[in-house]
Amino acid sequence: MVSKRLSRLEGHRRKFLAVIDGTPECERAVHYAGRRAKNSNGALVLLYVIPEGDFQQWLGVEQIMRAEAREEAEASLAKVAQKVRESVGMEPESVIREGNAAEQIHGLIDEDRDIAILVLAAGSTKEGPGPLVSSIAGRGAAFPIPVTVLPDTLTDEEIDALC
Repeated sequence: MVSKRLSRLEGHRRKFLAVIDGTPECERAVHYAGRRAKNSNGALVLLYVIPEGDFQQWLGVEQIMRAEAREEAEASLAKVAQKVRESVGMEPESVIREGNAAEQIHGLIDEDRDIAILVLAAGSTKEGPGPLVSSIAGRGAAFPIPVTVLPDTLTDEEIDALC
């Protein structure tokens, strides 16, 4: 069951969701999503998903590993958010989740019904466009909102022109 989007109702803003995963292409997605959000009086949500790790260690070690993963996530989001503030001039929302990336993206979209567009960027490695883009191309991972996939060859200037 797809939850009705609320982004067009009074008191709501259309949100663009970009996933922060440390890949070079995620910067393209953030730039595009930020520009689109700014130009449409919307908002930008940055999601960092901590992968389901092997946290099944002794309790003390597990807590340390989780804390380190969370610190890394917070640092990555802070760096990207600062870049958005400087290049786009808006304050993004930051969300950290733990688990399977596709499941966490679905969960966030389901919970925040102002999220209207998921923005991803394809990678250019010989392994393919990247795991998120590949999973979306698969039939079982359809998202309940439109997904914009940017080609990896776009420059910031070309992205600005598109927005």
